[in-house]
Amino acid sequence: MQFGTVATRGTTTAAVRTPDGWRALPAPDLSAYLAAGGRLDASTPLGDLLEDVEVLAPLPHPGKVVCCGLNYAEHIRETGRELPTHPTLFAKYADSLVGPGDDICLPADVDVDWEAELAVVVGAPLRGADRATAAAAIAGWTVANDVSVRDWQYRTLQWFQGKAWDRSTPTGPVVVTPDEVDPAAGLTITCRVDGEEVQRDSTKTLVFDAPDLLAYISTFTVLRPGDLVLTGTPGGVGTARDPQRFLADGEVLETEVEGIGLLRNTIRLTDDSVQT
Repeated sequence: MQFGTVATRGTTTAAVRTPDGWRALPAPDLSAYLAAGGRLDASTPLGDLLEDVEVLAPLPHPGKVVCCGLNYAEHIRETGRELPTHPTLFAKYADSLVGPGDDICLPADVDVDWEAELAVVVGAPLRGADRATAAAAIAGWTVANDVSVRDWQYRTLQWFQGKAWDRSTPTGPVVVTPDEVDPAAGLTITCRVDGEEVQRDSTKTLVFDAPDLLAYISTFTVLRPGDLVLTGTPGGVGTARDPQRFLADGEVLETEVEGIGLLRNTIRLTDDSVQT
C-alpha cells in the first residue's frame, strides 16, 4: 500500500492511494496520523475520495530525522575510508525536509552535492530494540536525497552544518509498506542530474540495513512512530569526482528508488535564498 500527505482544495490531509485515487485518512498529515497510533495497512479506515490532489512531503513533522553516512561499500571506497564497524550517524531537523517536486533553494556561493537515499519510516516505539523487534517496527519506505552543502560540511570534523540546511532534503513521493517492497532483496537506487545518471546501486549492498540501524539508534535514543531514518547514499557523489562537480542553478535533480517512486527537484541557487 502507498500512503502520503496531500494538499487538496486549500487543506492538507493524510491519505492512502487506492486503485480509484487518493482517499483521506483522519489526520492533517501522515506524521500526525502515525503519532496518533494510525497503522499503515489494510485495516486503515478509508475516507472520501479526494480531488485536485498535490502530493507533498509525506512526513512533514517527524520527531527525529536520523541519517547514516558511509553505508554503501562503493561510496566508502571513494572517500578513502575502511568499512565501518559501527554506523556513522548525524541528525537533521524537520525544517530541512521538502516535498517530491519542490525547489531546493540555497545560496549561490555554496557547493551543493547530491546523495540519493532510501529512507525508512518508524511505525512503533523502539527503545533498546533487537534486530527482530526493529524489523517488525518498520512502517514503510520512502525516497530521500540528502542534499549536502560540502564546503560547510568539511569546515570541521562534524558534518551537521553541511547537512541540515532548511528546506534542502526532498522526500516522498509516498511511503510504501513492507509487503510491497523488500530492500534486502535489492531495490535499484538512482540519481540523475539534468537527465545524466550520476548514481546507481542496489539497496542489498548496504553495510548496515534498516533493522540494524533502527536497533542501533534505539540503544541511545527512543524512536517513535513517524520518525525518519535515512540509510545512506551510494557511490558517485560530486565531491568525490575528479574534477569535483557540484549542482548548478536551474539543474533538475531526480532521485528514484525502484518500487517506491521518483523525486524531481529543481536547484535554485540565489543571493537572496534566506529561507523563512
